[in-house]
Amino acid sequence: MLNDPLKSDMSNDQPTHNAERNERPEFDPEIRAIADYVMNYEINSDLAYKTAYHCLMDSIGCALLAYRFPECIKLLGPVVPNETVFNGSRVLGSQLQLNPVLAAFNNGLLIRWLDFNDTWLAAEWGHPSDNLGGILAVLDYCARQDSSTEITVQDVLTAMIKAYEIQGILALENSFNRVGLDHVILVKLATTAVVTKLLGGDYDAICNAVSLAWLDGQSLRTYRHAPNTGSRKSWAAGDATSRGVFLALLALKGEMGYPSVLSAKKWGFCDIYFKGEPLKISRPYQSYVMENILFKIAYPAEFHGQTAVECALQLHHRVHGQYDQIDKIMIRTQESAVRIINKQGPLHNAADRDHSLQYMVAIALIYGQLTSDHYEDHIAKNPLIDELRRKMIVKEEPQFSHDYLDADKRSIANAIQISFKDDSTTEEVVIDYPLGHRQRRQEGIPLLIQKFEQNLATRFPKQRATKLAALFHDPERVTAMPVKDFMDLFVI
Repeated sequence: MLNDPLKSDMSNDQPTHNAERNERPEFDPEIRAIADYVMNYEINSDLAYKTAYHCLMDSIGCALLAYRFPECIKLLGPVVPNETVFNGSRVLGSQLQLNPVLAAFNNGLLIRWLDFNDTWLAAEWGHPSDNLGGILAVLDYCARQDSSTEITVQDVLTAMIKAYEIQGILALENSFNRVGLDHVILVKLATTAVVTKLLGGDYDAICNAVSLAWLDGQSLRTYRHAPNTGSRKSWAAGDATSRGVFLALLALKGEMGYPSVLSAKKWGFCDIYFKGEPLKISRPYQSYVMENILFKIAYPAEFHGQTAVECALQLHHRVHGQYDQIDKIMIRTQESAVRIINKQGPLHNAADRDHSLQYMVAIALIYGQLTSDHYEDHIAKNPLIDELRRKMIVKEEPQFSHDYLDADKRSIANAIQISFKDDSTTEEVVIDYPLGHRQRRQEGIPLLIQKFEQNLATRFPKQRATKLAALFHDPERVTAMPVKDFMDLFVI
């Protein structure tokens, strides 16, 4: 009698070798560590809170200064014209009231537009204050929806410290840009984690939300590099922080998470982008990043070039009026600067120019200063700029690269020496730490406050700007303010 194939198949209890295992794991440890930090870690660092206050002040100033640039202003407001939200989140420097997702985009866009907000440099770089777009939007919205809950500026600072820490610790040894991903992935992750708690989420909700952020479509870096450099790099962070708010809201509606989004074989983030290597987390989440944040104080320039600008300014008096006698300009720098801001050939727009080491140095040598206006077309037409750029030689200095990655130093060094056609040279100017570095806090903070006060004056009448500046000289009063009253201070 012939065997019944159906019966034979049904009686075979051996597993199919190609079947995928489908036991649901617990959340990846990297996700659980973030959720535990956001929910349970108590911040006891006075330095972190003091620095966070200065970061908040500086970020608001950067947002207000951005109103001077039409390319930024055209992106503000709701997606649907004339749409408004009653008791919605305020947008800094405007009359706009928007839902928290759109408000996060608007505030994040303004803070980030000029590349003048605080910075973090490690294996990955970025601007942790980008998260402030989502933090301000969510806390302002929550405060206006429930007046019985007292949310103060101190809560903003706490959220900032935690968002900065998540973004910065993940950046220490994980280089996302080396695999083609944009660093704003870390803004999205940090915003998602922190605002989920601000919106009332628990540990499980944070795990779900953070897994959604890792799973989300990631942004390529194409728009940050020649020949495609463009203005998206000025609004990408606003997009990332608003996406974080959106994902947090989804998780709070009960949207499921994906526990092994990082570690899953073949389809997980680490297999796809890091050849199966797990993320490297070299420090516990505490308040290290906020305590060591880098401020952009004097120059709106990509941070790897900040000390180069300072070197060039010291040489300005030496070369002024004799540019035609210059034979070459030697710039020694770190590997990261060589990789991301070393540009030859045409520079097509302001976004291109503010990420060109040679352009920054040329401006400083010619004008003896560097402001956001120097990246605009009317200045870029000066033929002397390109003439000097052609004379520049940029090379990596291995010691600078080593000290850049040294956790005890984290310098961002540059050196410039100029040679003339008669074989004479200037001295080589070497600067290890930029003005906004923790090593130069005592020198930098008074200038940071001055920067803020100047930025206030670009958006508000003199009397109002003076009053706001005086208020910020009283941190205890500001940090105790209800966040909705604080945001109302900046309604135009």
